[in-house]
Amino acid sequence: MTVTSAQLRSDFPEFANTTTYPDSLVNMWLTVANSLVNADRWVELTNLGIELVTCHHLAISARDQLAAAVGGSPGEVKGPTASKSVDKVSVSYDTSAVSMADAGFWNMTAYGIRFLGLARMFGAGGLQINC
Repeated sequence: MTVTSAQLRSDFPEFANTTTYPDSLVNMWLTVANSLVNADRWVELTNLGIELVTCHHLAISARDQLAAAVGGSPGEVKGPTASKSVDKVSVSYDTSAVSMADAGFWNMTAYGIRFLGLARMFGAGGLQINC
């Protein structure tokens, strides 16, 4: 099963901007994702797993690009925002409600959380391979 950049952009139109997400970047992360997603476990959902891994990395890449564009430090690791205040208005979120225990890096995006949730289900139990 092979996912192309065009297929990923069709399934996840939020990555349609080829300036922010050039084909070379999408293809690089698709290659990485192909190595991480075990088709024997994911079966007909292999392409979805590959796309979620790729989207996770693309979202992190976009953050890094934005940070660099404003003079920040690209690659700085940040967790989910728990609270924010502007003037007299503040908001707080229960990040534990949408993050997964022991997910680390995968908790950095919604795509990573979706991927790991599915991966944990597919990784449970035995696997029989027909020879």
